[in-house]
Amino acid sequence: MALATSVNPDKDIIKPRELLRSHFEALGWSAFPFQKQVWRAYAQGKSGLVHSATGTGKTLAVWGGPLLQWMRLNRDRSKWNVKRPAALQALWITPLRALAGDTEEALRGPLEQLQLPWRLESRTGDSKASTKSRQLKKLPSALVTTPESLSLMLTHERLAEPFRSLRAVIVDEWHELLGTKRGVQTELALARLRQLAPEMRTWGVSATLGNLQQAMESLVGSDNRDHAVVIEGYKRKKLQISTILPPKIERFPWSGHIGTRMVPEVTEVIQQARSSLIFANTRSQTEIWYAKLLEQRSDWAGQIALHHGSLDATVRKWVENGLRAGELKSVVCTSSLDLGVDYTAVDLVVQVGSPKGAARLLQRAGRSGHQFHATSKLAFVPTNALELLELAAAKDAIAQNQLESRPLIQCPLDVLAQHLVTLAIGGGFDPDETLAEIRGTLAFESLTNQQWRWVLDFIVRGGSSLEAYPEFKRVEIVDGRYVVRERRVASAHRMNIGTIVSDAAMIVKYMTGGRLGTAEESFLSKLQPGDKFLFAGRLVELVHIKENQAYVRRTKGSPDTVPRWMGGRMPLSSELSRNMRLRLDEASEGTFRGPELKRLKPLLQLQAEWSRLPSSDIFLIESIKTRDGHQLFFYPFAGRLAHEGLSALFAKRISELEKISFSMACNDYGFVLRSDRRAPIDQAINSGLFSMSHLEADVLDSMNATEMTKRGFRSIARVAGLIQEGYPGQKKPNRYLQASSNLFYDVFTRYDPDNLLLAQAQREVLDQQLDVQRIAAALAQIAKQKLTITSPPKITPLSFSLLVDRLRERVSSETLADRVRRMQEQLERDAQRSGRS
Repeated sequence: MALATSVNPDKDIIKPRELLRSHFEALGWSAFPFQKQVWRAYAQGKSGLVHSATGTGKTLAVWGGPLLQWMRLNRDRSKWNVKRPAALQALWITPLRALAGDTEEALRGPLEQLQLPWRLESRTGDSKASTKSRQLKKLPSALVTTPESLSLMLTHERLAEPFRSLRAVIVDEWHELLGTKRGVQTELALARLRQLAPEMRTWGVSATLGNLQQAMESLVGSDNRDHAVVIEGYKRKKLQISTILPPKIERFPWSGHIGTRMVPEVTEVIQQARSSLIFANTRSQTEIWYAKLLEQRSDWAGQIALHHGSLDATVRKWVENGLRAGELKSVVCTSSLDLGVDYTAVDLVVQVGSPKGAARLLQRAGRSGHQFHATSKLAFVPTNALELLELAAAKDAIAQNQLESRPLIQCPLDVLAQHLVTLAIGGGFDPDETLAEIRGTLAFESLTNQQWRWVLDFIVRGGSSLEAYPEFKRVEIVDGRYVVRERRVASAHRMNIGTIVSDAAMIVKYMTGGRLGTAEESFLSKLQPGDKFLFAGRLVELVHIKENQAYVRRTKGSPDTVPRWMGGRMPLSSELSRNMRLRLDEASEGTFRGPELKRLKPLLQLQAEWSRLPSSDIFLIESIKTRDGHQLFFYPFAGRLAHEGLSALFAKRISELEKISFSMACNDYGFVLRSDRRAPIDQAINSGLFSMSHLEADVLDSMNATEMTKRGFRSIARVAGLIQEGYPGQKKPNRYLQASSNLFYDVFTRYDPDNLLLAQAQREVLDQQLDVQRIAAALAQIAKQKLTITSPPKITPLSFSLLVDRLRERVSSETLADRVRRMQEQLERDAQRSGRS
């Protein structure tokens, strides 16, 4: 399209703002105030973070800054030459390489409309080797890449000079990287780029985030935070959240049992939509729901599809293309479709089960109606009755803009060690200059001199316990600079760069050779040949396992099992937990606001009659004797991870008073301790059951944390470079990697107890696996509440789901369903006798 109105015909001198405005007019748009605010801040040399709802124009806001800057410096259009494109101007970092193609397409539109002489390309793990080789000789004007590929580029000394022309780095979906080791890896890479290109601005994009100031500081670096800004666009679009209520709410609910019962209702909702995404929280759920939907509507074969991270890339790409073209009626997916991709045909999102956080619910809702003036529509499907309470709490949080914060990681030395080897390969580094550079990041601003010296010693000689082994002497000191001179070290490092530690996974493929994806080794190793399972939306049976590959064939009948992926559990957020208690406060006063709580009213009334409702100022413990023994039910509403730690902590402290054994089960609302005889709960409370004293030590002791730390040490050893997964096509077996990491752990424990990687492993177990901060917060909350111990005559609605979770450990799924049904029927008869209809 010609843009004559924006060009001076006499001197061919452009007016950048008018030219950009012409681009918007060509699309039928006008710039939003927050977009103009971003462009002004960029022109003033500022960095920052743009926070705006999904589909409100964040991409154009941050992309317009570097385009306007270049046009201001190159106003004479007669000198533009597409055959001699501009040097590197911008890097766009995306958290998922699967988004690179869509991002490139979105960024290319303005370049072509404005006729800028820029070359735009991508560089990810999916890029062709020939493309990467060409880019090493000459970088494009703008490059879409990932954190891992950016780190790989830093290992090439020849790219240091081209990077000096860099003017902008834009990090997309920053909330997805924030608080992760990939985020820290990105912080370190950005710090290096700022040294190479001092005029570079750093901008981030996010849609759903609570701790905006921290997020901005971690993005731009602690040295630059005083000169950076947070610009908020539209905090929310038009949003419509509805609930697909089950025909009947059983007053004795148990986890997961009503989900697939609602397939008929869900198919009716999908039928009315043009195109929809059905989000489930786990890959196992997606497999089950896809199969159930096809059972319900066999005529939808070919119109609905499945998408999750363990499917082969070619399958995922086919699904994404079908969505983009509007050819698919619906896609059942996990968080693999949470981010960034603009599927304009999608006008409905269905959320199966609680997303455990308001931000995630809002993020997923934004996948529908992905335009500013469109309404994002989400239909919620509860998988158990109490998830209606979670949805009501999430809607409250969204209405009050109480989005979850992402806690930051401090001083992960394994990531630092990897980064320093990267710099040493890419031309070497001066230790004093680099220390200042590293401390300029928010993640490492508290890095001590002792920690710095230890990491340098670790990469040079492997630390005190590995000094005798040449393979761990990766970096040399030459004329005061730290460099890597051995090709084998550089090659091995490049092949294993990054902080994503793969699960113990096996490739699943047909006997005829077609690849379906990957499933975890722990799941597949338990199967026998002939066992049937759902995978990639197909019913297959295992033929045999050979060389870390599971060979299967299509079959008929019913599945014996569904794969379980360990990464599926999501913790209940603190914000959601707080709002749930507030809703229970209202219920205890007789107020049942909204359709979800009105449907839950009989269940909550029965809970109050037989026991009482936990609330913000009441900490409830139920002591109930059943045929299985004595049960103690606790309701902190702190999330499953914290409850796992609390249940083990309480069991340990009670057993110190009296020799007694417990079995445990927990969910997001509470936990149960079961014993053969009555536990001395009153004595335990008086003796400090809820005490904060020696909390970390007690938690570590109660949870067999030594074994947990040893397992967690594997990822640290891999990131730090102690163990390597191998070369493409020659990956080492996971059992070999685990054995190797266990060996290092044992060696360090015995001969190098002050090894800082050991301390990091223990800290990560406390912070991430045991969530000790949430445990401490729960105990602090209990200290403020009134303690109430009830002794209900029967299992209450709240305790029922916990009792079922404990029974899962002892009976098969078929027997469990029958037994639960009998329990429900008996309790329902008891409830009716007590006068409740």
